[in-house]
Parts: sequence; structure tokens; C-alpha cells
Amino acid sequence: MSQDVFERAKAIRLVVFDVDGVMTDGSLYLCDDGQEFKAFNTQDGLGMKLLKASGVDTAIITGRTSNVVARRAESTGVEHYFQGVEDKLEAFERLTTALGLDHAQCAFMGDDVVDLPPMRRCGLAVAVPAAPPLVKAHAHYVTTREGGRGAVRELVELIMQAQGTFDAQMSQFLK
Repeated sequence: MSQDVFERAKAIRLVVFDVDGVMTDGSLYLCDDGQEFKAFNTQDGLGMKLLKASGVDTAIITGRTSNVVARRAESTGVEHYFQGVEDKLEAFERLTTALGLDHAQCAFMGDDVVDLPPMRRCGLAVAVPAAPPLVKAHAHYVTTREGGRGAVRELVELIMQAQGTFDAQMSQFLK
């Protein structure tokens, strides 16, 4: 990790995640009856809870609408989630304004060109390895782990390490 990424991570008070391709591997399982299935990584989920416990808020902004996303948000303590969003920058702006946060205090993790507007506005833009080259070119950091395979956990641990909260969060498991 570069010194620039480390410094940007120190300032983060909110991390906003896309869902498909970031919190999942990007696959959509659609049934004949219209049900949608997504697979989430349990280590990512625990990481989101640990990040929140360390004082950094989390949010979701996704273009799709799914009951599964609402359930995942609830299970990981995400209070702010926006589904069916066509303009992710507008949702990002509403959220940061409502929370009274400067853009430099926010990270956005995405995987495709629809994520570029908030990624280009936030303090720490993060992409996953499967993101198109244009998206990775605008990211401050590209995770080594794939979306749905620990990329979220990698980012949250990076932020906790930069902010000096990682050891305190891990100490509860080292008793």
C-alpha cells in the first residue's frame, strides 16, 4: 500500500460499497419465479461489523433492487443503503450531506463504470481486480482479493490499520 493510500485511509469516516461485483462475485442467480440469489462472503460481513465498531460508518449504493441486499445490510449493521439507484453520485451526495461529511472523509468501493462518478469525488476510491481498466485507472487502491472473495475485508482492515484501530478490534479474538 502506498503512503498516499495510507494517508487517505486515515481520514475515512464512511465507506460506501457497491454490491454486485464488490460484496459479491458479480454473478446473479435468477429463478423462473423472479427470485434473486446472491452469495456474500462471511469474512467481509464480519469485517464490516468490525469497521463500524471502530467508529467508521458503512453504506451501500447499488443499481439493482433486491430483498437480499436489505437483509445483508441489516445483518452487517449497514444503516444507510440505497437500491435501484441510477445516479450513484446523486445518492452519494445526499448521503454525505445528510451525515455532514466532507468527500475526503468518504471511501467508495466499486467495480464498474457506473461507480466512477462517486469514486472520482470521494477521498479514497477503491476497485476490485475484475474492474475494467478505466475504473482501476481512477482508483487510489485496487484490492488483491476479488469481489465477493474478501475484497471488502481487505479494504476495511486497511482502513483500521491506517487509523490504528485494527489491533483493538482483533484483541477480542485473542483472549
